[in-house]
Amino acid sequence: MITAFDDLLESNERYSHTFDLAGIDPRAARGLAVVTCIDSRIEPLAMLGLRPGDAKILRNAGARVTDDVIRSMIAAVHLLNVHRVAVVGHTNCAMVTPSADLLRARVAQSAGRSADEWDPMVVTDQRAVLASDLERLRTHPLLEGRVELGAFIYDVGTGLLQPVS
Repeated sequence: MITAFDDLLESNERYSHTFDLAGIDPRAARGLAVVTCIDSRIEPLAMLGLRPGDAKILRNAGARVTDDVIRSMIAAVHLLNVHRVAVVGHTNCAMVTPSADLLRARVAQSAGRSADEWDPMVVTDQRAVLASDLERLRTHPLLEGRVELGAFIYDVGTGLLQPVS
């Protein structure tokens, strides 16, 4: 029976023949966690000169510090050797828009039903949102004083990372 995932299973079969990550320590070897967007133009390990095992990578639409990112970050900090966190937004992000209503309308049109209950967590001002998201990490009682924080914007046209102060 052919499924929508046959191509993935075939690729995984080939991958398994050269798989060499079995012995990697689950802790972040470089003490780093990266929060970035789901955008396919972002390769978190490659763009930062990292290898598997160096960092914990958390991805979501817009590179937002959500409640689930905080949940994962607490585990990463207290159990997996993370002491640095980089939050990386990027240029030309679909979540950077003047209003949530615009994204809701696009989703509603695609879905054929209302998207009024969906919170897209739009980014109206990327630098301000990065600062606000860092503050959520900085002030969380289980993270406060335990991590160095950095915010960056990745340019999907050049591959360069710009620090945001």
